[in-house]
Amino acid sequence: MAEVPMIRLVQGDRKRYMPLLLLADEQPEMVARYIDRGDMWVLTSKDASKDGVPAVAECLVTDEGAGVLEMKSLAVAPAHQGRGYGRALIEHVARTYAGRYRVLRVGTGDSPLTVPFYERCGFKRSHVVSHFFTDNYDHPIYEAGVQLVDMVYLVREL
Repeated sequence: MAEVPMIRLVQGDRKRYMPLLLLADEQPEMVARYIDRGDMWVLTSKDASKDGVPAVAECLVTDEGAGVLEMKSLAVAPAHQGRGYGRALIEHVARTYAGRYRVLRVGTGDSPLTVPFYERCGFKRSHVVSHFFTDNYDHPIYEAGVQLVDMVYLVREL
């Protein structure tokens, strides 16, 4: 029988999840802009206790006004990727905030890994912020061998 992961709202110190947050946004100064805003959810599994990690995945969402809930961070520890944990967090957030928000929005690098993942989770492309990564980060960021330059925003109706 497959394990059912537990998703819970973080109360208290969010910085203990910094290793996960830095998987999604590798510059600590950028994480500092939103770590104390909104709600942070973590997903734990039995495997987490084996390696001492308090959670295997995290998602941080913020109220951006006008019925928009933004997912600022979504990350799954590398050893736990491919198990549906990222999708589980997205679905949990969508269910939890449906009726209170109009859309769930996410911004991500124009990567061959992340954009298709979000599209498979029901998101549609909204708009692009040109040169976001090259203008806002102090070093080049690469994903799947591609340098991230533009921020792609995707939305999913709630």
